[in-house]
Amino acid sequence: MNSRISGFYRLPVEERLSIIAEQCNLSNEEKDILYGATAFPMSTADAMIENVVGIIPIPVGIATNFKINGKDTFIPMATEEPSVVAAASNAARIAYNKGGFFTSLSGSIMRGQIQVVDVKDPHAAKIRIYEKKSEILEKCNAQDPTLVSFGGGAKDIEVNVIETATQTMLILNLFVDTKDAMGANAVNTMAEAIAPMVESITYGRVILRIISNLADRRLARARAVFSAEGLGGKDVVRDIVNAYEFADTDPYRAATHNKGIMNGISAVVLATGNDTRAVEAGAHAYATTTGRYRSLTKYEINEDGDLVGSIELPMAVGIIGGATKTHPVARIGLKILNINTAEELAGCIAATGLAQNLAGLRALATEGIQRGHMTLHARNLAVMAGAAGDEIDQVVSQAVKEKDFRYDRILELTKQLQRGVVSGS
Repeated sequence: MNSRISGFYRLPVEERLSIIAEQCNLSNEEKDILYGATAFPMSTADAMIENVVGIIPIPVGIATNFKINGKDTFIPMATEEPSVVAAASNAARIAYNKGGFFTSLSGSIMRGQIQVVDVKDPHAAKIRIYEKKSEILEKCNAQDPTLVSFGGGAKDIEVNVIETATQTMLILNLFVDTKDAMGANAVNTMAEAIAPMVESITYGRVILRIISNLADRRLARARAVFSAEGLGGKDVVRDIVNAYEFADTDPYRAATHNKGIMNGISAVVLATGNDTRAVEAGAHAYATTTGRYRSLTKYEINEDGDLVGSIELPMAVGIIGGATKTHPVARIGLKILNINTAEELAGCIAATGLAQNLAGLRALATEGIQRGHMTLHARNLAVMAGAAGDEIDQVVSQAVKEKDFRYDRILELTKQLQRGVVSGS
């Protein structure tokens, strides 16, 4: 596989799909599903959520130029926002000749929480729970023998006494190795199963029994070197670092900075049938763990003057269970990535987030974010204005030439073009 495809974005959709299908060994049936020739089954939609009345298609693009842990990789991205796929591809291209992205995962441990109230002796109850640790873990693992057979299952507990505004509570944290699953169902089932046991040990009352999306024992990490030459020179590198330091210090900037990271991350999470809301929640919560909201990425300048970027964030994703298996496009997305474990998937997603962020910072530090973004957004505006086929490119070309991306101007250009076509026919 070679993720470097010159001029990929200029090719017709059919040709792009054929290239990806050939390199990723997609069947004709899978090509038809991606292309939309095979409709998404309403019966599948009805089985996924309740009260189904329809579906909403989201474009799926392929980010090229990614090399991850030495392997060329195509990144499927499902998003409605222009410039996201192009930006990630461009950043990956700059990193490619410096070795690409290198990733790691801290593990696949998810945390379940059991809230206990009305405990008369919370500190002694905490000790009593630890005394019953083996029985608690045994009860948990009896709920999912299949997970245990793969080396996963409940591994440990942690008990905290917390003070709220009105009372003292006991919180039992249950740590479960969910392996290649995201793990929400497994963790929640275990937490519910041991609730009566916890009540009998503490003489209290259990209320909540639920997974935590702050998956701080399931951290995905990625790093890459971006050449100063590829970025536009040492001054650009310095200004990218300046922009990062602004985001790492000011929460108002950090919110938009991290949103740009999640543009890339959420697109891959969605394309693979994983839970975008869980990943988003975990990422933003993790950004506050030092006591204030900060950047999820870090940037430094190495001895060669090149930019070194890194990212670390919770990544609760899986390749089994949920929509990863029920949604036909999600299955294809995982096949395109050519991965075998949830750890590999998490690494690919983290690398995409880093690439997305670097592209955004580079744009901000140079010509500004709007130039490239509005050029791509102009295509949407042209379609809104009624342009079709080749008219879209002609309208966008003129808007770029004029540097005018207002809808009223694009509407005027579209009408002028169409009048010319009509009068010339």
